[in-house]
Amino acid sequence: MRYLKTILILCCSLSFAQAQITTDNKRVADVYFINKEYYAASEYYKRALQISPDSAGFVVPYGFEKRIQEESPRKDDYEYAVFQLATSLRLYKNFKDAEKWYVIANGFSNPKYALSGYWYAECLRANFKFDEAITAFTAFLNKYNVNDGYKEKARAEIESCRFALNEIKYPRLFKLTRLPAEVNTAGSNYAPAVGNQTFYFTSSRPVRANGKNEVLSGGTSRVVRKDNPYINAIYATSAKPESPDAEVSRVGVNVKQMEVAAPTLHPNGGFMYFTAWINKEDKKRSIYVSSRMANNQWSDPVALGGEINVNGFNSMQPYITKDGKYLIFASDRPGGLGKYDLWYAIIRPDGTTGNAMNMGDKINTKEDEEAPYYNPKTRKLLFSSNGRVGIGGFDFYESEGDFADWTTPKNMGYPFNSAKDDMYFTPTDDEDKEGYISSDRESLCCLEIFKIRRETLTISGKLIDCATLKPLAGATVTITGADFTEQTTTSDQNGMYRFGIGSNRGFQVNAVKDSYFAKNISYGYEQLASVDTLKSAELCLTPFKVNKPIVLNNIFYEFDSAELTDSSKVTLNYLYDLMVDNKNIEIELGAHTDNIGTEAYNLDLSNRRAKSCVDYLVSRGIAPERMTSKGYGFSMPVAPNKLPDGKDNPEGRALNRRTEFKVTKK
Repeated sequence: MRYLKTILILCCSLSFAQAQITTDNKRVADVYFINKEYYAASEYYKRALQISPDSAGFVVPYGFEKRIQEESPRKDDYEYAVFQLATSLRLYKNFKDAEKWYVIANGFSNPKYALSGYWYAECLRANFKFDEAITAFTAFLNKYNVNDGYKEKARAEIESCRFALNEIKYPRLFKLTRLPAEVNTAGSNYAPAVGNQTFYFTSSRPVRANGKNEVLSGGTSRVVRKDNPYINAIYATSAKPESPDAEVSRVGVNVKQMEVAAPTLHPNGGFMYFTAWINKEDKKRSIYVSSRMANNQWSDPVALGGEINVNGFNSMQPYITKDGKYLIFASDRPGGLGKYDLWYAIIRPDGTTGNAMNMGDKINTKEDEEAPYYNPKTRKLLFSSNGRVGIGGFDFYESEGDFADWTTPKNMGYPFNSAKDDMYFTPTDDEDKEGYISSDRESLCCLEIFKIRRETLTISGKLIDCATLKPLAGATVTITGADFTEQTTTSDQNGMYRFGIGSNRGFQVNAVKDSYFAKNISYGYEQLASVDTLKSAELCLTPFKVNKPIVLNNIFYEFDSAELTDSSKVTLNYLYDLMVDNKNIEIELGAHTDNIGTEAYNLDLSNRRAKSCVDYLVSRGIAPERMTSKGYGFSMPVAPNKLPDGKDNPEGRALNRRTEFKVTKK
């Protein structure tokens, strides 16, 4: 459970163990490590390496590697502590410092530390050093020979790094703002939810310790420390969470000796569902429901039944759809496809649920899928996964469907996603254009809450008649793209059209008007990267009439041949584009000659030339059934082949040697 792994290790001001049981720094560190108290473990591994506790952070001392080599009797102890320090920092999400120590561990020859190269590369990736990470993962693949799945993971990481490089080069239209300290205070702050004009979220901010001691065990060693004051609970504010004056208070749900997280409210406002667990890492997470009482307080929560909570397994991160029909949640229960899968169940009017159903292999992978959100209006499912190609850690993915079938999930890209963990989307509007997410992108250790807003790119342009250059009113203009819903408008009396889209990843504009050839224009990211408004150049449409020939200028053949010249193919490419843009039309390609030669010869030559044009278009992919070819020889001249005095007319014969097309069906 991602947020639990993060929030249980963030004690930046720990009261460290006293020497009542052991004074050995390594043993104390091991106890903390076994108990998943990674920050404390890292501090004691640091002491075991004889690095001053007063030194800034986890900086590698000058000449440290040389000292390991020189003090050979203690080499094994040094190597163990270095690897454990790096691992503690990584599990604490301090990738910046972990990277430095994995560099050292990656040079160890002991096979116990062979994965150092993989973890070093992962730290580079988390630190936005994608090119270096690709190099490091490649080096790991060349060196590592164990068949335990890490080579497969390394290949997937390389693919993700390449994806990330492209995403960061071409950012998407999202703006993120970190919420102020009233929300993002000490500890993890995550899982925002909006309901009843209230902003709810989970926080593990410190609470007053009760002074009791806690004993942590690991092997034959024990450590005594004060109770961990960082307790997960639900907090709320009725003000806008972006306001620095927002007053945050803890929500009272009576769960004695339990921690609670990830609330979701039924749209009727009468029920709150959340995750709860006893404050021990080995205790399983379950989903509870609490009812709103007359005094606006919440009733004692009740664990959902076996349909949702399965003994011995975790069920967590509930989400109630906006129509109140479904509960979606994450669970590692039997019957799934990976570690944590997404499941769903119908919700009855009394708040109870039906049997949970797995959301299927379109959504779930062999890794973790968590923190779901679904909008019935847009039919979009948004969730986080660490089992797909992405930028790093948990990324947001979006799929469209209705619980019976889903489209292949798409990564939401950068900056919606970062190189770390990005989870828990909740909207502030019905179209999901604004909302909140949780991310540790700006933190060494802990999730924080950000407001996210989808920005708009305005597209405008003008349509004119290619022949008269006058504005074209009443044309149908459609804009399509992979990342947004198709939009259609009509050009006004001035020929103008206008769109607002939420993507800069490229799009195509299609203009259609009766008795005109339709036209498509495409724009790529490079044209859109630095603009918030794109005013395209005037776009002209060519008029046509059925069975009225249109001359294709500059169509040339080799002398006395039907073979097209390269320059002629350029002109035919115009006709190819026209056929692509106008998928319903059928055409006849006709070729004409001058009067040099016999009638039979010229008829045959023109037939072969017309057919060569059709053959070229077929080679480009135009369906042959949409085209016919016909040679007319010199039977249909458009200019005199001879002058009035009987002399040769080269200019007239040049006009007669022409290739035309006409629309036969539209």
